[in-house]
Amino acid sequence: MAVNTLTLPAPAKLNLFLHIVGRRADGYHNLQTVFQFLDYADTLKFYTTYDNQFDLIDCNSQIPRDENLVWKALTALKKAYEEKGMTQLPGCSIELIKRLPQGAGLGGGSSNAATALVGLNQLWGSHLNSTELQAIGRKLGADVPVFIHGHACFAEGIGDVFTNITPPTPWYLVVKPNVSISTAALFSHPKLQRNCSPVTAENWQQQKVANVFEPVVCDLHTEVAMLRRALLEYAPTRLTGSGACLFSTFETRQAAKEAQQQVPKELCSFIAQGQNRSPLIQTLTQ
Repeated sequence: MAVNTLTLPAPAKLNLFLHIVGRRADGYHNLQTVFQFLDYADTLKFYTTYDNQFDLIDCNSQIPRDENLVWKALTALKKAYEEKGMTQLPGCSIELIKRLPQGAGLGGGSSNAATALVGLNQLWGSHLNSTELQAIGRKLGADVPVFIHGHACFAEGIGDVFTNITPPTPWYLVVKPNVSISTAALFSHPKLQRNCSPVTAENWQQQKVANVFEPVVCDLHTEVAMLRRALLEYAPTRLTGSGACLFSTFETRQAAKEAQQQVPKELCSFIAQGQNRSPLIQTLTQ
């Protein structure tokens, strides 16, 4: 029998630009990017139970439970609590309701993991702070910490060193081409630009910035290149993350909606507004 419930969003993010400024000694790349959230999200529902059992209900993503980032987040947080001596945790069932397309560069899986960590931490008494949750999230995926951080930011390092910023919050038309993109293949591509000149949190909006993955993705996937050219007829358009989604920027929802009407019906598309405070954090503080 459920004794407590909590419903939280797991919002999408956009990379407003994405540069690689060098390679680290550990083989990873040093990045610079700006993360902004969207008011478009998956939903996680937490049901605390008396039976001390844990479960994940996921009818949409088709990801096996042990590979699902929500389940991995639950397992990792439970271990962290047990290491603090809290072994008698209430049972919990988490229902994941997917809305965000998978493999889209919108951070859906990472956002799900972050919301799982934040939601469970609250249900279990908030014994871990944001820094501790981010450290757990970092082991689950490079984008998990920014969703826990919860504020639009200029990010450096591997994308986990944050400086809060407040970029404009326009309306976006987000469209996912019907392609599957291998991030590993992109990072190993010979044409990938890995030596961008560094920018700063203060001047990036005055610099010529881009997503270094965009020309590589367009070269590998003609569908993305064609869709990008079509969207550019309506508004500035850019790839987010390592793809596959493209986002076009509009001053009004109506303008975005008019452009969306030209998008082929077989493609996944949605309209959302940029958010400088994550809808997850907004919900928790209401």
